[in-house]
Amino acid sequence: MKIGIGIPNAVQGTSGRLLLDWARRAEDRGFSGLATIDRVIYPSYDSLAVLAAAAGATSRIELMTNILAAPVYPPVLLAKSTASIDQLSGGRLTLGLALGARADDYAAVGQDFHTRGRDFDNALDVLHRAWRGEPVGPGVTDAKAGGDALAVGPTPTTNGRVPVLIGGTSDKAIQRVVTWGAGWTAGGGTAQEARPVLERVRAAWQDAGRQGEPRLAALTYYSLGEEVGEASRASLRHYYGWLGDYAEVIAEGAVRTDTSIRDTVAQFEDVGVTELYFGPTVASLEQVDRLADLVL
Repeated sequence: MKIGIGIPNAVQGTSGRLLLDWARRAEDRGFSGLATIDRVIYPSYDSLAVLAAAAGATSRIELMTNILAAPVYPPVLLAKSTASIDQLSGGRLTLGLALGARADDYAAVGQDFHTRGRDFDNALDVLHRAWRGEPVGPGVTDAKAGGDALAVGPTPTTNGRVPVLIGGTSDKAIQRVVTWGAGWTAGGGTAQEARPVLERVRAAWQDAGRQGEPRLAALTYYSLGEEVGEASRASLRHYYGWLGDYAEVIAEGAVRTDTSIRDTVAQFEDVGVTELYFGPTVASLEQVDRLADLVL
């Protein structure tokens, strides 16, 4: 199982310079990947901007959105941005995509929260067509324009597509995995909570005749050191405050001891997760080093 680390793009008070230093430190310490979390109505750094900057600051570490609410983005622009980051990073980008649960994120960008499932399916279709260099959207089918003139961005480096991991637990989400995805991602929760979904994904993958095995990713929040425990809890309470009392469950659910972190690695590996990301709740480079000393 690969072990990745989040980048603290949503931790309050984090400077842009620290995000770049974090990316370099994560690569230097040997983490397999670097992941963002994403919201619109929150004073966080934009995931795609952060990963573009991280691509330039590093050379080997993989980059991932975990998770981006795809329907809040215009799909043609999302295709262009992500193909660009894919090329800039030498093919290191993976898109973790899901519906998102914040109605205010949708309202802020003028999108309909209630049609987000249909809009997600359309976005997945547009993304893959755009990455293949096909015409997308009205007004781009001028017969006088030929070949590459109709493309909206560069061609991704690997098989003409950016790898996509789909989030969500519904039957429709799993259908999207086998139709469009390279695999599935859990945006939080425990290994035991993920286990039944992982089993459904594997079964659907096989039933659909997909070759090989799906990528299966998971995210768990962490901090290390009693001295930062309350700051870690406060960060998660703030980010998930819209969930009311359940924000406290998330805040208390982060792993914060050497033993719980090692146990978490073993538990996710036991259920068959192929890549595990530890999401930081404190933006200190010491957190990168302390985690690396435990899990790498």
